Amino acid sequence: MSRFRWRWPSSHKDEISVKESPLWPPSYERSSSTLLERGVYGRANNEILLRCSFIFISFSSTFLIVYPLTGTVIDAKGNVKTVSGKFRKSNLCAEHSLNPRDLRKVDSRIPNIVPTILARKEAFLINILHVRALVKSDTVLLFDPIGSVDTRLQSVFLYNLEHNLRDVKSPMPYEFRALESILLSVSAALESEMDITARLVSDLLLDLEDDIEREKLKNLLHYSRKLSGLRNRATLVHEAIEEVLKNDDDLAAMYLSDKRAGRVRQAHDHDELELLLESASKQIEEIVTEADTLDANVTSTQEIVELILDSNRNALLALDLKVSIATLGIGAGTLFAGLFGMNLQSHLEENPYAFYSVSAFTALLSTAVTYACLRRLARIRRIKLGMTSPDSSNNYMRKHINMDRDGFWKRLYSHGWPVMR
Repeated sequence: MSRFRWRWPSSHKDEISVKESPLWPPSYERSSSTLLERGVYGRANNEILLRCSFIFISFSSTFLIVYPLTGTVIDAKGNVKTVSGKFRKSNLCAEHSLNPRDLRKVDSRIPNIVPTILARKEAFLINILHVRALVKSDTVLLFDPIGSVDTRLQSVFLYNLEHNLRDVKSPMPYEFRALESILLSVSAALESEMDITARLVSDLLLDLEDDIEREKLKNLLHYSRKLSGLRNRATLVHEAIEEVLKNDDDLAAMYLSDKRAGRVRQAHDHDELELLLESASKQIEEIVTEADTLDANVTSTQEIVELILDSNRNALLALDLKVSIATLGIGAGTLFAGLFGMNLQSHLEENPYAFYSVSAFTALLSTAVTYACLRRLARIRRIKLGMTSPDSSNNYMRKHINMDRDGFWKRLYSHGWPVMR
C-alpha cells in the first residue's frame, strides 16, 4: 500500500508516518477540504456535512490510536527509570492487562475533568487533577500532561513520590505508598489554591465595605467564578474517593502486592486502604467546606451590594421625581403669569392690590401643588415597601379571626357540644 505523512504544527518537529487506513484513503485529502469549505460557506446539504463529520471523526480516532503516550517510569526502588518515554497504547494494554477504553482516563489529550480511580487486574489507574498515573505492585508510570501545568507542583510531587517509594521500612505496600503520595499532592494543591483564593476574596470583601467601585465588582465576579471552579474540583475529587470506599471489590482489588504474592484477600478485608482513603477524603471534605463557607460570604456580599445599589438608584429616582414635582409646581404658578402677560384688558390694572393678590395666590398654588405631589410620592413609596397599608392589614386580620371563631363554634356544635355564645 502507499504511504502518506501527517505534518504536525510548528511546535512539533517530529513527523509520524503511518500506513494507509481504509477510513482515510488518499483521495479524501482533497475532498475533505472541499467539503469543509462548502460547509463553512453554507453551500453543503446535510449529506455532505455528515460525510465531512465522518471524515474528521475517523481522522481523530486514527490520530488517538497512533499517537503514543509519554510518561515517566519509577521502579520498585523509587528510582526514575525512564523520563518522557513513549509508550504505544496497544503495548500498554497488553503489558498491564488493560482495556483500550481505560487509557482514555489517563490520556491528557482527551478532555476529562471528572477524577477517577479504576482498579484493574494487575494495576489501578488514577486521574485526579494534575496526576495521571498507572500504579502497579512494583512500578509507577506517570503520564506527562499536555498544556499549562505548574512545573514546580510536578517537581515537588515527583520528589515526594520518590522519597515515599524508597522508604522500605514503611509497613504499607508499594502501591499504597504511591497512592498516598498522589492523594497528598492533590490535597496540597487544593489547599494551596484555596489559601490564595481565600486571601484574595477576603481582602476584596474588606475593600467593598469601604467603597463600592466597578473594578472591585468585576474582581468579585472573577473571584467568585474561580472559587466556584475550585469547589467543583474538590467536590469531584471527594466523590471519586467516596465512590472507591463504597465498593469493597475495588478496595480488595487494589491490594496488588498480595495478589502478586498469591495471597487471597477477602472482599471485606481492606482496613489499611480504607483508613488511607478516609484520611484523604476528610482533608478534601475540609477544603470543600471552607470553599462553601467562603462562597456563602461572597454570595451574601453580592446580595448586600445589590441592595445598596438598588437603594442608591431608588434615591436618585426619588430625587429626579422631586425635581420634576417642583418644576410642576412652578409651572402651575407661571400659568397666571402667562395669562396676565397677554395684551388683554382685565380691569385689574387699576386696582392697587391686584399685583400682590395675584402674586400671593400664585405662590400658594405652586406650594400647594408641590406639597400635594410630594405627599402623594411619599405615600406611594410607603405602600411599595409595606405592600399594604396598616388599616387594610388590620381589617384582613380581623376578618379572618371572626371567620375562624365562627368556624370553631360550628365545629363544636356539629360534634354535639352545647354551644353558648
